[in-house]
Amino acid sequence: MATTKQTTRTKTVLPAVKSGQKKTVKSTTAKNVRLTNTTWAYAAAPESADHISIKEQYDLFINGKFVKPSSKKYFATVSPSTEKKISEVAEANEKDIDLAVKSAKAAYDTTWGKMPGKERAKYIYRIARLMQERAREFAVIESMDGGKPIRESRDIDIPLACNHFFYYAGWADKLEYAFPNRHPKPLGVAGQIIPWNFPLLMAAWKIAPALATGNTVVLKPAETTPLTALKLAEIIQESGLPDGVVNIVTGFGNVGAAIVNHPLVNKVAFTGSTPVGKYIQKAIAGTNKKATLELGGKAAHIIFDDAPIDQAVEGIVNGIFFNQGHVCCAGSRLFVQENIAELVIKKLKRRMETLLVGDPLDKNTDIGAINSKEQLAKIKHYLNLGQKEGAEMYQSNCALPSKGYFCKPTIFLHTSQSHRIVQEEIFGPVLAIQTFRTIEEVIEKANNIPYGLSAGVWTDKGSKIFNLTSKLRAGVVWANTYNKFDPTSPFGGYKESGFGREGGIHGLMGYVTL
Repeated sequence: MATTKQTTRTKTVLPAVKSGQKKTVKSTTAKNVRLTNTTWAYAAAPESADHISIKEQYDLFINGKFVKPSSKKYFATVSPSTEKKISEVAEANEKDIDLAVKSAKAAYDTTWGKMPGKERAKYIYRIARLMQERAREFAVIESMDGGKPIRESRDIDIPLACNHFFYYAGWADKLEYAFPNRHPKPLGVAGQIIPWNFPLLMAAWKIAPALATGNTVVLKPAETTPLTALKLAEIIQESGLPDGVVNIVTGFGNVGAAIVNHPLVNKVAFTGSTPVGKYIQKAIAGTNKKATLELGGKAAHIIFDDAPIDQAVEGIVNGIFFNQGHVCCAGSRLFVQENIAELVIKKLKRRMETLLVGDPLDKNTDIGAINSKEQLAKIKHYLNLGQKEGAEMYQSNCALPSKGYFCKPTIFLHTSQSHRIVQEEIFGPVLAIQTFRTIEEVIEKANNIPYGLSAGVWTDKGSKIFNLTSKLRAGVVWANTYNKFDPTSPFGGYKESGFGREGGIHGLMGYVTL
């Protein structure tokens, strides 16, 4: 539930200062100029959780019904901001997965695979409308279960999830226009595995195009963030979708492996870590299963000396800090042209001092909780590693809550391509900064990494933008903005960031044979 008693916090507009110093500003109105404390007080503004409904225990959603797991086991899902149990969730095993896949196969053979596209569209549209009606409830549960600030859940994640269902509902009866002069046919059963950083949005990315193209689904949400997927199951029930078309099963890594290896699964769609993606590739090698893999990333922000610097700094903050670095496309590497590096770093430090870390349900919060105790330990490992490797670490002076899994926004200066904090995905609010002199140099540095998911370019020159977009080995390149998503736009990566695209017309291709 929402926290109703919090301490008053302050947000300052002043430059960064060392801990223990006063934050002051000069008064320009008095004859005798004197230093005075000038801060803005922010009282807690928690989003109410009185309107949400969370069961004490959730079962598996198979063949249109919630059923007990064969294992008779349940595990707790914990709020990362309070460390308190929210609910208990069923732990599936291979027997449950077999039942779910066979239910999906039966639904495909008897109902969904034969249904006209215009009829499928009605169901998908109805799901979108029901999600939209309960958007506030979804946003609160997402923040409670995942730790991200309510502003992000409310304004970005949930609306985007709804929009993906709306968008693909429109394609369901127009596939001949998506694939002109071809005859697209559904694959059958799609096994889908999603991560914890965008629980509901990733479910929408996976489920909506699969349904639009006539496939049925077995979805496994991340074990640390299963609640919004299970709430989506309730909406699917309410929508009247035929039994077995969508099945949602919860559990740990063995559940995902059982889905991938099941002989009746025709397509595997996975978003998660690169090591697991490599396991999936090996597991389906030699089979007829199709796959879409969206894996790790280590995105590069590139700021040229002709860029709008204040806008760029805000884009950096948005790209790595506002989402706690919990986005595979988070801009966790910053390349700044050498002659403006000092100014950019100064402005970035100043902006970091204004960020508030705390309760995800507080509307003032900029940076919420790290998703789990294990993920926080991984981030701390990299913070120590960066310092051992000789990089200079700077963290904001913000206070952290005494309970929960929280991390201060952090930047590393004086890093090089050989630093592990530059090469490896941290998945936390940690930014590694390097400088460059020429376009050729920054392109080489940006591409010199195993990943290739996304990048951001900040410059006043359109020619530079087009030059870099053609040479950066990244699936998505944003120009003078960052982390902008739309259901009509494809998303995906190169190299160890995976293959295939999700979103847009491209997102349909992974679910059909032509």
